[in-house]
Amino acid sequence: MQKIGLTDQEIVALVDCNNFYASCERVFNPALEGKPVAILSNNDGCIVSRSNEIKALKISMGAPGFKHEALIRKHGGTLLSSNYALYGDMSARVMDVLGKFSPDLEIYSIDEAFLGLSGFRIRDLDEYGRKIRTTVKKWTGIPVSVGISKTKTLAKVANHYAKRYSGYRGSLVLLDDRRIEKALRQTPVEEIWGIGRQYDKFLRQNGIENAWQLREAPDKFVDHYMTSVGHKTVLELRGFSCIDMDEAPAPKKSVVCSKSFGKQVSDLAELEEAVSTYITRAAEKIRSQHSVAGYMMVFLNTNRFKEGPQYNNSGQTTFASPTAYTPDLIKAGLELLREIHLPGFEYKKAGVMFADIMDEDDVPLNLIETSYLDDGRKALIDAIDRINSRCGRDTVFYASSGIKKEWEMKRAKLSPSYTTRWSDLPRVK
Repeated sequence: MQKIGLTDQEIVALVDCNNFYASCERVFNPALEGKPVAILSNNDGCIVSRSNEIKALKISMGAPGFKHEALIRKHGGTLLSSNYALYGDMSARVMDVLGKFSPDLEIYSIDEAFLGLSGFRIRDLDEYGRKIRTTVKKWTGIPVSVGISKTKTLAKVANHYAKRYSGYRGSLVLLDDRRIEKALRQTPVEEIWGIGRQYDKFLRQNGIENAWQLREAPDKFVDHYMTSVGHKTVLELRGFSCIDMDEAPAPKKSVVCSKSFGKQVSDLAELEEAVSTYITRAAEKIRSQHSVAGYMMVFLNTNRFKEGPQYNNSGQTTFASPTAYTPDLIKAGLELLREIHLPGFEYKKAGVMFADIMDEDDVPLNLIETSYLDDGRKALIDAIDRINSRCGRDTVFYASSGIKKEWEMKRAKLSPSYTTRWSDLPRVK
């Protein structure tokens, strides 16, 4: 296997928040501490986050919430609707704290981040890992686990054991060859980062059942049967860092905004409100990365789980001058919606997708249509974004998005917006 240019002298930490959604809820509601807490998906459907107490009740991830609500309440627990504004804000706070422990920070997901620690060899890494854990808990209230090793893949393994076994006190350093071998021998091949279901099946058919056996697989076998991703996984298990730190993730090349409705919707006016809202959200994401979009698609779906005739359709358009100006996007989106809407059906879902996304500075000149970047529209939309950022989402909103929004997904068990709404701030009596 090709190792030229690779090094086995890197040190990487993976910091992973424990039961993140449930932990966020407990920060502002300490009464939930030590009790079963389950977070529900959109429309209060399936369980998408479980506290350790929920796991102890043998309730699986993705299980329908209503089937287990009685059992959870019997044990003094609670089910909550997903509060994405709270989780996003708490994630930002955790990542801000982690940035103080290393200049090399890669935010991998809402509750995970990699830290480059290659310049920290003189430190006691066991102590440093526990310091990270203690500081994040103290400053944000969120418990985390820390795994430290030579590569991202090995750091994932270390983090897994740090989280699973309390004796490590939330932090495990895997740099010693003997400890690495012991950990890999106990790691089933399907739990290796980057190994999917098909890879797992194939490897087991060839007698490779744990991470150590994959690490020690003959080069000829790896070169012949595994893809470039598989090659990297094996090299990472051998201690050679070949998955670089991504400190500045690339801008999104497409943006999708779509949610299932809280009820069946047949009224065109309600569908227009939903599409206007989704376009507004997607446009905010595009502008946040200083980009514009040249393509938009609007789609409608009925409920495929409901008996009776089904209808799914979409409409697309391209913009002569790529844009992220919300009023223009809403106008074009509603025209597409009216073209694809078929009366007589009850719709379960609508959404929008933007593609052909490019940087604002790369927008080509157009002699026919003026870009919103070159006139007063840019100043107007920037002012709206600043107001909504400072005063709360939808402080300024578009009338086409509606006011009552009876079509919105069900969130009957939603916790307060502790971090984004002044009226929801906890009060000390």
